[in-house]
Amino acid sequence: MLKKWLPWVVKLALTAALFTYLAGKIDFVAAWNEAKQIDLGWLAAAAAALLLQVPIGGVRWTAVIRAIRASFSVLQATRIFWIGSFFNLALPSAVGGDAIRMWMSRRAGLSVAAAINSVALERIATVFGLVVLVSATQPLLLSRIPDLPGIWVFPVLSVLGVVGILVLTMLNRLPEALHRWKLVRGLVTLANDARLTFLRPGNALRTLGWCVVGHINLSAVVYLLAMGLNLPVDAIDCLVLVPPVILITILPISIAGWGVRETAMVTAFGFVGVPEHSSLALPILFGLVVIVTGLPGGLIWLLSRDRAAAQDLQEREKIEG
Repeated sequence: MLKKWLPWVVKLALTAALFTYLAGKIDFVAAWNEAKQIDLGWLAAAAAALLLQVPIGGVRWTAVIRAIRASFSVLQATRIFWIGSFFNLALPSAVGGDAIRMWMSRRAGLSVAAAINSVALERIATVFGLVVLVSATQPLLLSRIPDLPGIWVFPVLSVLGVVGILVLTMLNRLPEALHRWKLVRGLVTLANDARLTFLRPGNALRTLGWCVVGHINLSAVVYLLAMGLNLPVDAIDCLVLVPPVILITILPISIAGWGVRETAMVTAFGFVGVPEHSSLALPILFGLVVIVTGLPGGLIWLLSRDRAAAQDLQEREKIEG
């Protein structure tokens, strides 16, 4: 019971602490009043752009699935990706839906290895693509904020990302004597799939390309919200400031990224002169739009046969427990 609830308690405590910190320096009432004044046309455009993340995610995941020589349609991947996005809203981190995707794709016909590895490699590619995008746009950021501290962080992370992927692709060279362990066999299979995904130029460009498209689209969502709020930022500001915020948000340290996203965005947009209460209105609206566009994934889940199967599985676990 302690293991089950401890992550929730810790992440809820951190989320509460971050909002308490923000409340101590920012007028939440002013931020909410400003958020309520957003132009509805821009808000609708932002929601439409965020909905595009679902097919983008489905295509990106399909690119990995096909790279590892498994068979799965874009429609299947998009449907399951949307359901996973819904579970990201309810579970105590921004990656909680990955386990749902693995389980559902296995039920939909992928092998156990393909289901697990495709989701893991898609997640790795998404994070790596985000780091690369941040590093590539850093000159634009420095032209806007010349004295920005810690400019070495993301180039270093890019190098570490390349090294990490190369190490991953070499795990299939582990000594044969270790292959009797199930974990080692799993790592070998993951390494083989990583080689197909990242070391084949066509597969790598296709996968990372869709990763970058997704991150640019999220920057566009924030830009549309900023236009609706009449904030003094342009598209380039959002392109260079939003990806680092996303990278911090996906760390599994809070409830669905809440608190972390708001703190990071207030800090980031403060560098370009956006008032704190205005920059707080931006992530609050972003979070609410994420919820609205993720809820249809929950409806798809409720109407799916997988929900009944999950309930049966839980009942069996209770009986066996």
